[in-house]
Amino acid sequence: MYMINHSLIKERISEIRQAIEGLKSLAALEKNEFLGDLNWCDSAKYKLIVAIEAAISICNHIAARKFKKAPESYADCFLMLGDLKVISKELSEKLSNMAKFRNMLVHIYWQIDNEKVYEILNNNLIDLEDYIKELKKFIQNNSL
Repeated sequence: MYMINHSLIKERISEIRQAIEGLKSLAALEKNEFLGDLNWCDSAKYKLIVAIEAAISICNHIAARKFKKAPESYADCFLMLGDLKVISKELSEKLSNMAKFRNMLVHIYWQIDNEKVYEILNNNLIDLEDYIKELKKFIQNNSL
């Protein structure tokens, strides 16, 4: 049986935390101030991509190493972790939507509404923090 790579997971969690730290500073800006500076908008988009990519990397690693499963998409990976009780069903659905947003950021970036980015900064970063908490709890409870 293959074991999960704790070093990889720790590195990705660190990347998520660093991105969240930067995103929180952008979330603290007034909405008009944020929207009025494309550099801040672009910075937020990049940091969201980094955080979501790191979360996806952990998701795929656990799905493959612990459960021998290969999700069909990034969004499906989080739903799979919810079905497998690695994370809560509610969180899996939120992260699945976040993965879909990541795909939009990467593939149809010109259609992204910066107001939506600002909304995510102020309402959804907690989902990434909850992901870290639930992952740590799962790993600890399963002696992985």
